[in-house]
Amino acid sequence: METVDVIVGGGGIIGLSAALELSRNGFRVRVLEKGRTMSEASWAAAGMLSANDPDHPAELAQLAALSIHLYPEYLSLVERLSGRLVPLRTQATLVTSRIGCEFHSNETAKCPPLSALEAERRIPGLATEGRSFSWMEEPSLNPRDLCAALPLAAMATGVELQEETEVLAVTSREGAVEVRTQKGTVSAGAFVNCCGAWAAGVQHPGLERSPAATVEPRKGQMLAVRVPPPLDLPYVLRSEEIYLVPRGAGLIAIGATVERAGFDRRVEPAVVERLRALAAEVWPPIASATVVESWSGLRPGTSDELPLIGSAGLPHCWIATGHFRNGILLAPATAVILRQLLQGSPPAVSLAAFLPGRLMEPVY
Repeated sequence: METVDVIVGGGGIIGLSAALELSRNGFRVRVLEKGRTMSEASWAAAGMLSANDPDHPAELAQLAALSIHLYPEYLSLVERLSGRLVPLRTQATLVTSRIGCEFHSNETAKCPPLSALEAERRIPGLATEGRSFSWMEEPSLNPRDLCAALPLAAMATGVELQEETEVLAVTSREGAVEVRTQKGTVSAGAFVNCCGAWAAGVQHPGLERSPAATVEPRKGQMLAVRVPPPLDLPYVLRSEEIYLVPRGAGLIAIGATVERAGFDRRVEPAVVERLRALAAEVWPPIASATVVESWSGLRPGTSDELPLIGSAGLPHCWIATGHFRNGILLAPATAVILRQLLQGSPPAVSLAAFLPGRLMEPVY
């Protein structure tokens, strides 16, 4: 059987970032993707790098802080290896809430209040009546830029990308694993399940229940509109119900729903129109903007909305998925931690909150 050091299941941003990090540290890596790389949740994401969001679970703080610290070097590396630009589109977010129903329960130094006058100065045309505002210094990017660049960057380091190849089962052998796909079986020193919303589909013969079974898809529907140049949105705009993320040249992504709809990928016109109406409530120019596109994506979710990072329950088998709405943000840190785990080094942050078996019911 053909052998590599590591097989990564899943060619989204988590899987490809891990493959890139492993490959440039001396591992021979192959990525097996059931469809096309970067075509699922990574492609559908909004692109906000919300490391300082006060509404994040507290357990994410260290991982998010590490990841945003790594981001400049990460993007520089991807750009250099791929020859494609992945620019930051904005550097800050204006948060708006109805007075008495504040989005952030506790305004902090990282999310200070802003007067309505100052908010309207920063985003002309903003709806201010009956609303409060706060400000977060956080960047955003267009994930589509990463979708184009990251596979090229990974391949430039020697990563093998094998698309249209779904991982069906992984068997742990003495000192290695055997990975079965519909195209045959390959052996490797280790396997990492980065299959996102499809992680639970990877079978592990000999393991009664895989931690991946606790991951399920969470559907998100979105749309994009285009506004004329005088109205271009300079910052991300967020409320509890909606977010507007500028992508350059007047293009604005608007989202998103969070639905437990299984693997249903349908985009519903009524839902898209409701998202647009909610966006127009906070920034009225959206009402006359041209709809360019609508789409859906399937985020990998867990019951506590925290990722699974660590052992998949068998020797040489690992998992990194369940990043829910933060896959774009957390990819660089997750990649570094996976590399440390496979090297036998201590992880850069505590993984106690992300232990893959934490959500499994005990077997008696």
